[in-house]
Amino acid sequence: MKATGIVRRIDDLGRVVIPKEIRRTMRIREGDPLEIYTDRDGEVIFKKYSPIGELSQFAAQYAETLYKTCGIAVVICDRDAVIASAGLPKREYSDRKLSRELEEIIEGRALFTSNGSEEISVVEGGQHCVSCAMPIISGGDITGCVASVKTADSPSLQAGLEAKLIQTAAGFFGRQLEE
Repeated sequence: MKATGIVRRIDDLGRVVIPKEIRRTMRIREGDPLEIYTDRDGEVIFKKYSPIGELSQFAAQYAETLYKTCGIAVVICDRDAVIASAGLPKREYSDRKLSRELEEIIEGRALFTSNGSEEISVVEGGQHCVSCAMPIISGGDITGCVASVKTADSPSLQAGLEAKLIQTAAGFFGRQLEE
């Protein structure tokens, strides 16, 4: 574990402030859920909690099905990283941080469809770009995103079909997280 040299005291209500520098580095936003662990050495560990991460195996199967049936490369993300992908090199995308532009799309809470001139990378430093993206919203909170990705062999689908597939997937995951 990396020492930061920052010391905080617990207040009378049992709260501790996580320093701004750490929140920024770890991309912890106001309202983000954190898991709290302890280890045998008495250390308290805070870890960002990803509701979509709980569905990672299911997300991988869903992405694979979309890829096999429609031929579109797909990524399923939480708010910070790729959780599952299909039709793309897994090593390049698995657990990689999302690009700032994709994070902004997710925060926008609306369907994004590329007009062809925009080049929004899926992950930081990635070579593939988002074709269509829809945030996953569960209980009014943004929990992630489903996105189709442009590849060399991307099929040309009927107008609006790709967007409907991505919206359906995002809606489905949102409902799964509410149950």
